[in-house]
Amino acid sequence: MDADLLRALAIDAADLEPAPPWAPYRGTSTARIDGSRPCVSCGQPARATRVVDVPVLGPRWLDTCRDHFLAAARLLPSRMPSTAEEIVADLREAAREAGADLAIVTDDGVAG
Repeated sequence: MDADLLRALAIDAADLEPAPPWAPYRGTSTARIDGSRPCVSCGQPARATRVVDVPVLGPRWLDTCRDHFLAAARLLPSRMPSTAEEIVADLREAAREAGADLAIVTDDGVAG
């Protein structure tokens, strides 16, 4: 998926700065967004960053301006559930992992 993202943004992975393998949230780092780094696509000041996994090269920083961040976000599949059933399933799984009791109340009554 990261390779597709880099290809869509016309970015050569070899031009990206190496990122540490421990970068939080796959590279989200407010410390990098200080206006000093350019967008890897257009050179404007970067406003967002993430880490991409590059075969052979390893983790790399992907610094983007607002417009290229939004373009990249549109290329990524949503990780959010889109139906009520998927949302309820996610809530049940989170409650199970947390060891919490869960009751979901809807307009139709208790869903479980």
